[in-house]
Amino acid sequence: MYQRFLQLSEIAKTKSFFLIGPRQTGKSTLLRATFPDATYIDLLEADTFRRLNAFPESIREMIKPGQKMVIIDEIQKIPSLLDEVQRLIDRDKFIRFALTGSSARKLKRGNANLLGGRALYCHLHPLVSCELNNPNVLARLNRGSLPSMIDNQHYQRDLGAYVGVYLREEIQSEGLTRSIGNFGRVLEMAAQYNGQQVNFTQLGSDAQVPPRTVRDYFQLFEDTLIGAILPTFRETKTRKAVSTPKFYFFDVGVARVLRREGEIVSGSRGFGDALEHLVFLELKAYLDYTFSNARLSYWRSQSKFEVDFLIDDKIAIEVKGTNRVSGADLKGIKALAEEVPLKRKIVVSSEPAPRYIEGIEIMHFDAFFKALWSHEIIGG
Repeated sequence: MYQRFLQLSEIAKTKSFFLIGPRQTGKSTLLRATFPDATYIDLLEADTFRRLNAFPESIREMIKPGQKMVIIDEIQKIPSLLDEVQRLIDRDKFIRFALTGSSARKLKRGNANLLGGRALYCHLHPLVSCELNNPNVLARLNRGSLPSMIDNQHYQRDLGAYVGVYLREEIQSEGLTRSIGNFGRVLEMAAQYNGQQVNFTQLGSDAQVPPRTVRDYFQLFEDTLIGAILPTFRETKTRKAVSTPKFYFFDVGVARVLRREGEIVSGSRGFGDALEHLVFLELKAYLDYTFSNARLSYWRSQSKFEVDFLIDDKIAIEVKGTNRVSGADLKGIKALAEEVPLKRKIVVSSEPAPRYIEGIEIMHFDAFFKALWSHEIIGG
């Protein structure tokens, strides 16, 4: 059991909430630990599913009188149940519901009742650095950060099983794609494009799938929480920006297994790419967990200057796996700084000691993660 950054007990003091996240991120474990006395309704249990699917109103009989916390696991299995949840919330202003899901697709695209502001929307990510006692970054780049993998001696085998069972078979069982073969090819090709600009035409050609189908699959990746699109920052005038977004999987280890990549070692090209991926995941988790309205994007000019991450138009972050940052590594940030009045300019690297070059902060990745979760980067 890890101490998670997301404080659900504080959220429940004021509102009910949705808690979404891919399977094995620890949603059920966190809820059971946070609310041990809650009424727990698991829609993966066949009998419970059949009863509530046929008679959603029977949920009232499953909640004992005076109960103020109710957990419904995998709410997307019966979206119509949300109408009953709303009625119960409206009748009792003190009752709270925690509604979990591993897919937002049926909720967002099936005209489900999202409770009209009666519930917050929370995203649970794989473990982040502040939740780990000894956050070994190199180990995370290989294992990923799912709780079931982080201390698992057989992580390679179990990550392979996770990819095979969840990312393929479960998505097919939900009826979300007709051809598991096409989906599997696009999924593996998407891993090759992880952290890169998404060219649907090229990816479709590589996977032998029409570009429109590829685009639909990427929307499916987002809806089922497999990955996230990183949009471009386009508010530069002198150096015109590209408009093509990037795509990142929800976990570094899952992406590595899908690429069929061997062990990542410090100083390699794979190390730098995986470190960039991990920085993205930590930034996204921080913004989600703090309910920030800050916009996360990247910038790339048509003349090929690039900055990995931009927080609003204030903070530029470049990621390099190198032990010594050179002048060439700073060209993208310097070019962007000529266009935008940046508040902070940071290069995250493997350099052991912090230093400054023309106002640009060089930070070791461990120091960066610590500063991020201490609210010194975005909240500072």
